Formats: sequence, C-alpha cells, structure tokens
Amino acid sequence: MRSFPLGHFLAPVLLLCMGNYNFMFEHEHQETTKVAAAIAKEVNKVDVSYHEPNGTQDEMKTELIYGLNDRPPVKDAIFAAVQHLLAIFVAIITPPLIIAGALNFDIETTSFLVSMSLFASGISTFIQCRRLGPIGCGLLCIQGTSFSFIAPIIAAGATGGLSMIFGAVVAGSFVEMGVSRVLRFTRKIITPLVSGIVVTLIGLSLIKVGITACGGGFAAMGNGTFGSMENLGLAALVIVSILFFNRSSNRYLRMSSIVIGLLIGYVVAVILGRVDFSQVQSYGGFNIPMPFKYGIEFDLSSIIALGIVYLITAIEAYGDVTANSLISGEPVQGPTFLKRASGGILADGFNSMVAGLLNSFPNSIFAQNNGMIQLTGVASRYVGYYIAAFLIVLGVFPAVGIIFSLIPDPVLGGATLLMFGTVAASGVRIIASQHIDRKAVLVMAISFSFGLSVELVPDILSQCPDMIKNIFSSGITTGGVAAILSNILIQIKDPA
Repeated sequence: MRSFPLGHFLAPVLLLCMGNYNFMFEHEHQETTKVAAAIAKEVNKVDVSYHEPNGTQDEMKTELIYGLNDRPPVKDAIFAAVQHLLAIFVAIITPPLIIAGALNFDIETTSFLVSMSLFASGISTFIQCRRLGPIGCGLLCIQGTSFSFIAPIIAAGATGGLSMIFGAVVAGSFVEMGVSRVLRFTRKIITPLVSGIVVTLIGLSLIKVGITACGGGFAAMGNGTFGSMENLGLAALVIVSILFFNRSSNRYLRMSSIVIGLLIGYVVAVILGRVDFSQVQSYGGFNIPMPFKYGIEFDLSSIIALGIVYLITAIEAYGDVTANSLISGEPVQGPTFLKRASGGILADGFNSMVAGLLNSFPNSIFAQNNGMIQLTGVASRYVGYYIAAFLIVLGVFPAVGIIFSLIPDPVLGGATLLMFGTVAASGVRIIASQHIDRKAVLVMAISFSFGLSVELVPDILSQCPDMIKNIFSSGITTGGVAAILSNILIQIKDPA
C-alpha cells in the first residue's frame, strides 16, 4: 500500500467557499485558462496553447497519490472527500438562497430548497462518478447547483412560481441530453467565443442580483430600508473582509477568504439583531424528498429560456471533463475521452432532470474540484461516492438548510457581488483566449448589445407577446441567442 501524506489533506481544510464560478483564486485562474485552451483546440482548432506547469500527462499521472481507478483506504478517502465537500458546500447552497430571496419565499420553503439542493447534488455526483450505463463520465467530477440558471429561473418563478420553475428545469434538461448525443456537431456551433460571451453575460446579469441583496433585498424595498447605512455597512464589511484575506500571503487564507467574510458578516448581523431565530419552529426531524412537492407546470417560454442556458452549459461541461481528464492523467482525445465527455454531458442533463423532480435546480459539473485534485493528489472516482454520501446526509437534516437560510441579504450580497464579478471576469478570459478578428468583434457587439439592453431597459419588451417577453426578459437568453445566431450567420471573407 502506498504511503499517504496527511499534509495533502490537512492544509486545504479551509477551502470552504470556492463557488462554481469563483475564479478569484490563483489555481482557479489556471483552471479557466486550461479549459478555454482545451475547448479552443478541440472545437475551433485555434492555436491556443496551455503549458501545463506539472509536466506532461504521463508525469501528472505518476504524481497522483491515487489514480482514477485506485481504491483509497476508508480513512484516506474520507479525508479527500471532506476537502472536496468544503470546497463546494457554499457554492451549492447559494443559488437556492438567491432565488428564494428574489421570489420572497418563506423560511420553511427556503430551507427545504437548500436541503434539496444538497440532496440532489449528492445523487448527481454519485451518478457522474459511478457511471450508470452511458450516463456519467466515470471521473472524480462533482456536481452542484449551477449559477448559470439563476436569472431565467427567477423570471420563470415570477411568472408561475415553483411549479413552473421545476417544469422548465425538467423539460429543458432534454436539450443538454440531446447535445450529448450530437456533441461533434454542437461543438461547431457553440464555440469558445460564444461560451465566453454567455459566461460574461451571466456574470453581468447576476451583479444586479448581488447589489440588490447588498441593499437589503426585496424585503427592504418593501419596508423602506433598502440602501440603509446598516445594510450597506454589513455588505461592505463582508467585501472588505474578503478582499483583506484574499490579499494574504497564506494561500489557504486566500482561498478561504469568502467563507471567512461570510462568517464575519453573519456574526456581526447576529450581534445587531439582524438574524431572526424566532422564525424557526424546529431544527430537528428529517427532510424526506418528495417529488413534485410544489407541483409541476410546463410553460413553453420558460422551457425555451432555460433550454438556451442548458445548451451553453453542455459545452462548459465538455471543458470541465477535458480539464479533469488532463489532471487525472487520462486521455483528452480519442474514443475513450469522447465517451467520457458524452457521458458527462448526458449526466449533466439527466441529473438536472432528477433535481427538478426532487424540487431542486439544475446541476452542473464544478470546475473548482479540478483544482482540489491537483492540491490533494487524489483523482480516485471512489472518493466521489463518499462526497455524494455526505451531501445526501446533509440534505436530509433540515437544520443545515435552516441555519443558512437565516443569512441576512446584505451579508450574502456582499459575498455574491464579488463572486458574480469573477463570473464575468472568467468569461472575459475565455474570450481573450480566442483570436479576435472582425467577425468576433461583430458577434460580441451584437450579443452584448442585445443582452445588456433587456437587462438595463426591461420595458423595451412591454409591448411584446407574453411568450416573447418571458423568453427574452433575461439578458442571458437574449444575448445567448444573439451570440449563437450571429456566430453562425456572419461570414466575412478576408481580403486577398
């Protein structure tokens, strides 16, 4: 049996809040560049080189403590699982908290949505790592609630509540499952340029959600306290705390800066009396998953809006599987890789459908766990089984969801404002990795103009039919459609 250095796992215990798009940290910048380069090479055959700092693929495989199909002892597997769990936990619970806050759900509904997000993420992670038939990539790929869908989900919820949201989540997931079957063709349509534009629009659109929370959220708008000095002070405290620890020379303090900022803000909010524990009737009991608890309703416009985002996340999943394969010392081309990529994207869609049935939101592969594999030296997919079990257990106990549902809006807003800014920044990095010619400039101009227009002036669609209004009320879907169509239709012949 190989020796297992405990230091590989004790050091990164503080990795508690690296969000799905949290590219603020050094190794996350590295992963973004790697994914962008991998996608560019496979899709467009653009000469974008990523120089792996740890050497060749074979060298990376020999540097691993446990490879993809190795079975670590229980003690070692639990240590590794805890590191991954701490890296994704806050990222999983943040989207349901934001959606619940925007739609003004009560504490009971909010805590249940948080718990089901953890539960669904556990099931999704198991399927992705285990690979059930053609479903799953068979890598140590962790899935969790995706930030990408927040804006169109809020739009759907404002129209028809949770039943319409879950109907769109379930029906729209078939788009991504379909993409997995025709991956060779869709990669030519959803290029890295298109992906970068959409990711940038996701970040820019969500900044509005973050700044609204900083001011106190929609509840504060109703009672006249929106933008009060107390609300802004709490948000500023979280932001300053995050920036302070992010500048630390200690890499682990730097990587845990968001969770430290959240904890500081939470404690101060409790001292100020901003956390109302009287809302909680009980912390005990168990959450029993109840499919269709809130009903299910299918609305074509909401399905189309989410379907467009599913189309984009399919290509993002391809990049995540590419990066994970590379880090795990597995092939990144050939039939084995294509089977893994196709299975990973199929699982992305299938797991999102399961999440919708379980009263949760779409799931996607988390890129930050690729960094954890590098940090710990453990790429064993069997560790994913432990991670999945931990997530399921956390989802069963309502106390977990309740505690995090009590986070005041300004505290959550201070953290998410920076996180959403890094989403936009990561999109810019993907765009910057491409060759920017005249066509690319035109595609970006059209996409950003259309996408930001409906975000800045939503009344522009007030005279449109309800279906058009519901589909294009989100800048993500509007800009995404514009990016896809303009990238296909615009053809420029270079002068001889």
